[in-house]
Amino acid sequence: MLVANILCMSSSTEHAESDAGAAAIPVPGPAATRPSKRERTLAALLGAGLDLFERQGYEQTTVAEIARAAGVTEMTFFRYFPAKEHLLLDDPYDPVLIEAIAEQPRDAAPLLRAARGIRSAWRALPEPETPIIRRRVRVAAATPALRGAMWRSTGNTEQAIIEQLVADGAAPDVARVAAASVLAALVAGLFIWAEDERRSLGEAIERALDVIEVAA
Repeated sequence: MLVANILCMSSSTEHAESDAGAAAIPVPGPAATRPSKRERTLAALLGAGLDLFERQGYEQTTVAEIARAAGVTEMTFFRYFPAKEHLLLDDPYDPVLIEAIAEQPRDAAPLLRAARGIRSAWRALPEPETPIIRRRVRVAAATPALRGAMWRSTGNTEQAIIEQLVADGAAPDVARVAAASVLAALVAGLFIWAEDERRSLGEAIERALDVIEVAA
């Protein structure tokens, strides 16, 4: 799911960035740990890909160019990422969101349950801090093919939300509309955050969910 993906991005990207920094600035002492070759390669691929996407565009950038800029082979690139788009889109992390929806009062409307459940889950998760995450979302938001991929990535999340709402008593058609509406709001909040340096991701998501709750 796309917003949960950002949390995955936060974890994996901040780790990669810190690894890259550790490689450049040795830290003395027995407790110091050196990043593994895999971690250094991941950081190099992420950095090279983003630089090229921002400089010449996502569609115009090839895997071969990314690999060359990162100092590795194309074969090595595909050991880390199954396709170019995976530099920007990560795997979903849905269980926390679904559990939070399930915990909402069942007498509330399905749309409110979905919106408040996701809001609850979001507040319990850390705010992404590294600028590279905003850069990744901005590239995805500006690339039509990637916007479509982000929407496709919500499919499993949407189905999981529908199933939870139906299991809790909602009519299937109502559950489907509720799930689609909440995900649409989250996409909008995510893109607004990527384009507005003044906002935190938390503020953008909260605002998007406020609109949903008022409409409900």
